[in-house]
Amino acid sequence: MPVSQQDVEKFVFDAMVSFGPEPDEVNRDATLESLDVDSLDLVELAQLVEDEYGVLLQPDDFEGINTVGKAIDAIAAKVQ
Repeated sequence: MPVSQQDVEKFVFDAMVSFGPEPDEVNRDATLESLDVDSLDLVELAQLVEDEYGVLLQPDDFEGINTVGKAIDAIAAKVQ
């Protein structure tokens, strides 16, 4: 079953909130730094993506990712 961009966006938003930020802080333009999301959180996000979608993300898949929107786009490109 195809995964929509909106599905990935909701998944990533929910994951980001689980890392600590308030839901109203999480949006596509929010920087990972402003949300206090660190490299360990990104490793956890990669594991969540693998569990949910069966897609293995490599560390270089997150290279240059500094906003929630860029993370969503990178993940969506892998799961589609």
